[in-house]
Amino acid sequence: MPGGQLVCVAVLKTLTEIRTTEYHLGLLKAKLAKYRAQLLEPSKSSAAKGEGFDVMKSGDARVALIGFPSVGKSTFLSLMTSTASEAASYEFTTLTCIPGVIEYKGANIQLLDLPGIIEGAAQGKGRGRQVIAVARTADVVIMMLDATKGEVQRALLEKELESVGIRLNKSKPNIYFKPKKGGGISFNSTVTLTQCSEKLVQPLSRQQLTSQVVPAVGQPYSVYNKIDQISMEEVDRLARRPHSVVISCGMKLNLDYLLEKLWEYLALTCIYTKKRGQRPDFTDAIILRKGASVEHVCHRIHRSLASQFKYALVWGTSTKYSPQRVGLTHMMEHEDVIQIVKK
Repeated sequence: MPGGQLVCVAVLKTLTEIRTTEYHLGLLKAKLAKYRAQLLEPSKSSAAKGEGFDVMKSGDARVALIGFPSVGKSTFLSLMTSTASEAASYEFTTLTCIPGVIEYKGANIQLLDLPGIIEGAAQGKGRGRQVIAVARTADVVIMMLDATKGEVQRALLEKELESVGIRLNKSKPNIYFKPKKGGGISFNSTVTLTQCSEKLVQPLSRQQLTSQVVPAVGQPYSVYNKIDQISMEEVDRLARRPHSVVISCGMKLNLDYLLEKLWEYLALTCIYTKKRGQRPDFTDAIILRKGASVEHVCHRIHRSLASQFKYALVWGTSTKYSPQRVGLTHMMEHEDVIQIVKK
């Protein structure tokens, strides 16, 4: 056999082996996703009937407090909401998930005080699995840290969160699914793939794909509490760290700034409505995500409103002049006022 043909055969054999390896890697990732999901599900025998750990999601956004025992999570919840969470100097004061509501800029933000976790929580130590499972459902995760030992606690918490697929401060993956009429999924990419391939993705289900090939996205924000117990130089150093805020629950320091940053991270916006011939209703805002359009506002008001839509009048920073007549695709901005005219 000529040398050129030998090279071609060798290349084809190598490509076949690579494809086979990628397929098996996909199978392993699918199994790993299944086992991780089972680890995070609470055992049916671990709790008595009616004693659920998670709470129903409510409000315009959900924020979870996660951290080691005695870092100030319960005190923070009591300060920011009307909910009283037991706080004491001993560890593991909070034994279940306690919800509260922060009322800020017209929005209701659900705040969850989760029990303190310990090292090895992702492997099931303590109530770590349940705590992390609830944290995955939050729009923003606040990692509450003790400023006197913040570096050690932050590293351990990041390790626990990343081990269960919560990516830290990463943008959402640019991936979506479009169901086919005939069933199945076709694989398309708009750029050259370097980290995965069709063979790697093929064995994965939709849920496994979003959680394993592109892990679940988290938005952790580090909050260093008890800054009244450290030097000003150390406070300044911690405050300059990315995605970090320094506070003192004991002395009620910097809590307003934390709320501002939390609002910025949640990317919420308030939209006010106006009826024809009446003044705007500033007492009941529609809370949407940044980048919402007039169509999103219509769907929030009533699911059939968009089909009856004729045009809208908008007052605010999203318009060149007020009022401006706009269509469904017009992008709304914070504190805009809208009047919808039906056909």
